Amino acid sequence: MKVKKILSMILVGAAAMSLMAGCGSDQESGQADTAAGSSNVLVVYYSATGNTEEVANIIADTTGGDLFELEPAEPYTDADLDWTDENSRVTQEHEDESLRDVELVSTTVDNWESYDTVFIGYPIWWGIAAWPVDSFVENNDFSGKTVIPFCTSASSSIGDSGNLLEEMAGTGEWQEGERFRSGADEADVQAWIEGLNL
Repeated sequence: MKVKKILSMILVGAAAMSLMAGCGSDQESGQADTAAGSSNVLVVYYSATGNTEEVANIIADTTGGDLFELEPAEPYTDADLDWTDENSRVTQEHEDESLRDVELVSTTVDNWESYDTVFIGYPIWWGIAAWPVDSFVENNDFSGKTVIPFCTSASSSIGDSGNLLEEMAGTGEWQEGERFRSGADEADVQAWIEGLNL
């Protein structure tokens, strides 16, 4: 009886030691993966209905980048976004450019200087970048950064939206952007990123 107990204790101890050894090596490789996957990529985005957020998440997952959501201090409601209603907030802002100065919860990114590549995402509103993005672009210095715009739209192209943001920024090395349809396919977004050779 004592022999069985001793043997079972030895077996349990050996199993525990092998499990702990396995956990240790997993932790080490996990740390290495984190270090290897650490990125100087930031994905900044404003998303009115979730489409741009979806693409931003794919870009962040693919590049190992960090996310920064642009949030209006006064969020847009569904009624605000009804561009077919001439009295809606977004229509009024479109008609009167002085109303497009949308205050954001924050335009300040922690460790901004550590990012070499910045993706900026937005929906297309009346052929241009949704104006909540403007405050972020105007309030940051993109010197020494590669800036890559991307947008989502059901039908409009990216048009001059990226060029207009580049003019607004006045700094940074802006690249040609990409438009994704609403409900973009993950494989399409990943293929685009691979083609950028970051």
